[in-house]
Amino acid sequence: MRVARTAAVFYDDFGQTNPRHRMNDIATTMKLNHLSFPSNDIAATTRFFVEHLGCAATEYPGMSMVRRPGFDIVIEQAKDFQVEWPHNFHVGFELPTAADVQAMYDRLKADGVKMQTEVFSHDRGSRFFCVAPGGLLFEINTRADAKDFVRG
Repeated sequence: MRVARTAAVFYDDFGQTNPRHRMNDIATTMKLNHLSFPSNDIAATTRFFVEHLGCAATEYPGMSMVRRPGFDIVIEQAKDFQVEWPHNFHVGFELPTAADVQAMYDRLKADGVKMQTEVFSHDRGSRFFCVAPGGLLFEINTRADAKDFVRG
């Protein structure tokens, strides 16, 4: 059986197709491999990923490699500068249900994690935001209760 590949088509602000933005076969086979973040406290940031987000971690001099299935996060020691994140920059994790989102919120709050918001309803599904040591903002959400246009 042969599977046909179709190129994603992107539109400009006027609704016209823009062939310069068509994804080709090579681009559609790429996957996100890793993210790399600086931290002023590698140990505390790594603990957050391990204890609260179910990651595995290996520590190296000046960095930690935090892993989830199929995805790595590199936490590097910030040298000679204080890490400051741009407004609303965040990492998002998705859970299967709104009840799971509430349970995760309750667990993180009970564990003393700094909560940025309570759980709230949004067109894109229930969610909340919390802050890891080092100031990195996290969104925990679900699409289970999202509007149809988001769930695809």
